[in-house]
Amino acid sequence: MTARVHQLWRHPIKSHGHEALQKAKLITGQTLPWDRTWAVAHEGAKTDGTAWAPCANFSRGAKVPGLMAIEATLDETTETITLRHPNRPDVTLHPERDADKLIEWVRPLMPEDRAQSTRVVRVPERGMTDTDFPSVSIANLASHAAVEAKCGNDLSTRRWRANIWLYGLAAWTEFDWIGKTLAIGEVRLEVQERITRCLATTANPETGARDADTLGVLKTWNHQDFGVYATVTQGGEIGLGDTARVL
Repeated sequence: MTARVHQLWRHPIKSHGHEALQKAKLITGQTLPWDRTWAVAHEGAKTDGTAWAPCANFSRGAKVPGLMAIEATLDETTETITLRHPNRPDVTLHPERDADKLIEWVRPLMPEDRAQSTRVVRVPERGMTDTDFPSVSIANLASHAAVEAKCGNDLSTRRWRANIWLYGLAAWTEFDWIGKTLAIGEVRLEVQERITRCLATTANPETGARDADTLGVLKTWNHQDFGVYATVTQGGEIGLGDTARVL
């Protein structure tokens, strides 16, 4: 099996914006750099922000579909992020120092019957991924095309919020990689588990409105999974067009 890297994405604030990359330098045992570095805890959260916590503690696309339409651009030097949304003015802020500004900016997107955002957390050297281990998410463009075909319309790959997208594979091949090592250049990723999907994927990343029954379509294959989680066992730089292969 030989594939190539088609897209790279990071999400500096968990569930609050996606950013396309040309390349990324992966570090052994860590998430993709600057991915889910910050997370927005809601008023019902049971985390003090000092350690990893499950996604139920945070404002996210599964409960607030409007968040899915946020785009982000991170300035790594200043740690400031510019956020854009079709229904909100652009804003540039530091997620921690300007936490109140971030929460006010996103408030109009929050349904009144949902727990409201209250604070921003950052765990040192630990991206707030949905897994209780530092993970990198990998998706297959052919699997996405298979979902599109059953939905009957085009879907943005951004619905899945994956870090690494690969092309040149058969659909669902990635599920056979569990326990195996994926090599991309000098980087080695050990594939750990499939990603079970939630309602966030039903929202359109252009509008933030739910408009596709992605979960129903996945269930036609007798599962609710899309993509796989992996851990970085050997770091290095990866970029668009790089060859990927299972060892």
